[in-house]
Amino acid sequence: MEENTVMATNVDYAVSGEAAAVSGMVLFIYLAIIVLAIIGNWKLFTKAGQPGWACIIPIYNIIVFLQVAKKPLWWCLIIFFVPIANVAFQVLMLHAISQRFDRGVGTTLGLIFFPIIFMLILGFGSAEYQDDEPVTLEV
Repeated sequence: MEENTVMATNVDYAVSGEAAAVSGMVLFIYLAIIVLAIIGNWKLFTKAGQPGWACIIPIYNIIVFLQVAKKPLWWCLIIFFVPIANVAFQVLMLHAISQRFDRGVGTTLGLIFFPIIFMLILGFGSAEYQDDEPVTLEV
């Protein structure tokens, strides 16, 4: 009877070790994704003439995104509090950001579906922020 108890305990330790290793890998990947997102947003903000540190302040970063997109600040209320309209307004904001960097619909779709990758592309790529050009799709 004691052998079964000892055997079960050893199996429990093995499973616990594997679970800890998997959890550690997941945590490492999660932190790497967060760091990439911060780097991409920071570079995009500085390229647009905004403070890079603004990307790490939770609500202020949306306000800065709206400033980069040249959209009014009252959009912030819609983006945060109106359930279905917030998605549409975020898409319009991302489209305005891609237009400000002289990019088209492809970049907008990339910002919607792969935001971290496309923020890095806009931030580190050759795209330059166009501050004086009017943005279409005004709402």
